[in-house]
Amino acid sequence: MPVILPNGLPANERLLDENIFVMSPDRARTQDIRPLRILALNLMPTKITTETQIARLLANSPLQVELTLLQTASHRGRHVSGDHLDAFYKTFDDIEDERFDGMIITGAPVEQLDFHEVNYWEELKGIFDWSLTHAYSTLHVCWGAFAALWHHYGIRKRPLAEKLFGIFEHEVLRPSNPLVRGFDDRFFVPHSRHTGLNLKDLAAVPALRLLASGRRTGPCLLSTENGRQIFVTGHPEYDLFTLDAEYRRDLEKGLEISVPENYYPSDDPAQRPINRWRSHAHLLYHNWLNYYVYQTTPYDLEELSPLAGEPR
Repeated sequence: MPVILPNGLPANERLLDENIFVMSPDRARTQDIRPLRILALNLMPTKITTETQIARLLANSPLQVELTLLQTASHRGRHVSGDHLDAFYKTFDDIEDERFDGMIITGAPVEQLDFHEVNYWEELKGIFDWSLTHAYSTLHVCWGAFAALWHHYGIRKRPLAEKLFGIFEHEVLRPSNPLVRGFDDRFFVPHSRHTGLNLKDLAAVPALRLLASGRRTGPCLLSTENGRQIFVTGHPEYDLFTLDAEYRRDLEKGLEISVPENYYPSDDPAQRPINRWRSHAHLLYHNWLNYYVYQTTPYDLEELSPLAGEPR
């Protein structure tokens, strides 16, 4: 089944070229089915790239998925045209009375700032709280995961000695958990971050389950027992050339940056990168949609029960 995207969204043409089934809202309304409503708060500066990556993963499912894009009102993206934001993005005021089957909160390039220094932090805290009552399951990615863990559970992000940058191996720790159903014992995920999590901090929060971790990366995939909150410290949604673009961007800026690990053959940036993570990225999103959104969300979203008793 298709992902339902707004007419004219640049992701439409890209995904159609990849033979991914995309449906317009007008055509979707002719089908006698209620699509899953997914809200994506896109905090990345590369809005079009990120929305395409998310749509690609949501489309790899037998379920009909309707994607709504959300931006912060207190910080407006500067790397995409205002016309694009006005045409395809909503702000919290537009959707605060709506309910969604699932929500995705992306990363953001602000991880080296204290949370209170982020100029949209107060607005984001309100969205975090709102998600507990208006979205059945929320998937937090990279900085979005670190920010939510701090806000909901008081778990601090820990600075790394050097940037974690590349493709890294992880081990499944709870193979019976539906979120990792079908995963290989070990799998790869892209990472691009300066912070991490401390295992002792996580162990002090009984509500959280550590599902996958890596020797180099530390905790990678966590969730609450009922899957209402999910946290991914890496970027499984990344395209083949996303790390390449980040690497060359930093080189052009004269920033200190190492070649991303386990990415280029022989660590040679002149060679085409190797994709080691695509299949597990699709499987992660498929499992999330199936086990923690489709099979558990009430058909009438007005009956969605608040998430209580887990976040502090």
